Amino acid sequence: MTKPTPASPFDLHLVKGFFDAGTCLELITELRRSPGGPAVTYGEGGPGLVNERVRKVERLVPARETVEHVTASLIDYRQKIGVYFGISLSGCEEPQFLRYRVGDFFVAHQDGNTGLLRLDTNQSRRISVSIFLNRQSETPETDCYCGGSIVFSDWRAGREFRLPGETGTLVAFRAETTHEVIPVTHGERYSIVSWYG
Repeated sequence: MTKPTPASPFDLHLVKGFFDAGTCLELITELRRSPGGPAVTYGEGGPGLVNERVRKVERLVPARETVEHVTASLIDYRQKIGVYFGISLSGCEEPQFLRYRVGDFFVAHQDGNTGLLRLDTNQSRRISVSIFLNRQSETPETDCYCGGSIVFSDWRAGREFRLPGETGTLVAFRAETTHEVIPVTHGERYSIVSWYG
């Protein structure tokens, strides 16, 4: 179900129930058994090099069938996201399956379409998506995490919006939108990210 983002000064497209709770639980169970993959690079160095002052997160490698299922779901929803943002979108990048543990984070950044970074994907990424697989909580609870909010910001306008994670919710936003993941303080935060071109 598509819902407007409450009280957000940013152009966000929220889809609650993009994956149902049962699917999210199955994905988390598989991810807990999955090996860690190559480090996720951002902004500097070559493949496999990560500056942990910028980003600390583990990329997990699920079964090929799982990657294909998630990719197909994203491709099936592509047109609706394009209509929302008023742009035509091509395919999506292979999704990344991420686990943030206590202390893990990603500093404020943009995913592309800014000309500020020299990433191969900078020109091709138009819309970013993040799918929450488990719920954020104010207090420690089983299968939830504390901290780890996605925070959207615009320092020029002095605006900030914290989006707490809800199981199965997809959030889409323009790739040039500044955002970060604040440090997780309890539990493990599971999410899937990808980008439409």
